[in-house]
Amino acid sequence: MASESFYKLYDAFKKNPLTIRLGLEGLRNEFNNMSMNFKTSDETIFEEVDADGVKAEWVDVLESSLSKVIIYLHGGGYIMGSNEMYHHFAEKLAQSAGTRVLLVDYRLAPENIFPSALDDVVTVYKWLLKKSYMPDEIFFAGDGSGGGLLFSALLKFRSIGLKMPNSAAAVSPITDFSLTAKSILKNEKIDPVLNYDLLKFCADNYVGENGDRCNPFISPFYGDLTGIPPLLIMVGEKEILLDDAMRFAKKSEFYGVDSTFVVAKEMIHNWAFFAPIINEGQQAVDYIGQYFSNHFGWSENT
Repeated sequence: MASESFYKLYDAFKKNPLTIRLGLEGLRNEFNNMSMNFKTSDETIFEEVDADGVKAEWVDVLESSLSKVIIYLHGGGYIMGSNEMYHHFAEKLAQSAGTRVLLVDYRLAPENIFPSALDDVVTVYKWLLKKSYMPDEIFFAGDGSGGGLLFSALLKFRSIGLKMPNSAAAVSPITDFSLTAKSILKNEKIDPVLNYDLLKFCADNYVGENGDRCNPFISPFYGDLTGIPPLLIMVGEKEILLDDAMRFAKKSEFYGVDSTFVVAKEMIHNWAFFAPIINEGQQAVDYIGQYFSNHFGWSENT
């Protein structure tokens, strides 16, 4: 059974859901406000950097390894979100994994439609490689659109001949912007965070009027996943993107990818983001941290 704090969060979203009636700016304001009361430690260092023209931000906690890095891609349907609103999450992930995190403030739609966000991720990855990080020392993580974006980025890396990063973890990823997954409608009434209309609004703004929504660099579910590095895919049992994650996990296994798939009972879209206020969220962050630190045999002292 889920915690009492989770049900309080669930009820709060039921009473005040994100809806396209708010308009683009209203959605952005409401989304940013989700983390308004999430504090970070005074000992955590946040350092803005220019990654060859892309805004990024280092997040370093006490005793975090500087020899390895997790590139984190925030959620928000490609139209919302920022590095600042993910400070708390990056801090908790850095603490759990024992290494530094690099937040990427990729360009948002509709001001910058596809492939702007994808291009930014490629630029940041190349920048890190030029900074003397080896591919095996780089890990990717993301949630929602950030999860889908990291999958698309892996496909892009392969297509342009870049070596793959060590591994990647995604929470509640968007993998099919053609919106064919049955859970989108099946779970719409029980997922108070995300709904069909909002998901379609995000797709319309990101892809553009004439864009191909089955393009693997937009919807990685339609890609050939051969050679993709190990993946951790986590999704909530009650969210509309359940099938997005499940189908992608099954397809990755078909292509021989070392995939770990986790369904969190009773959870809704991107529950991990709320780690400061629900135990289930912190457990998800810790699971990701342990996946990176234990599964690949490195620790916070390496």
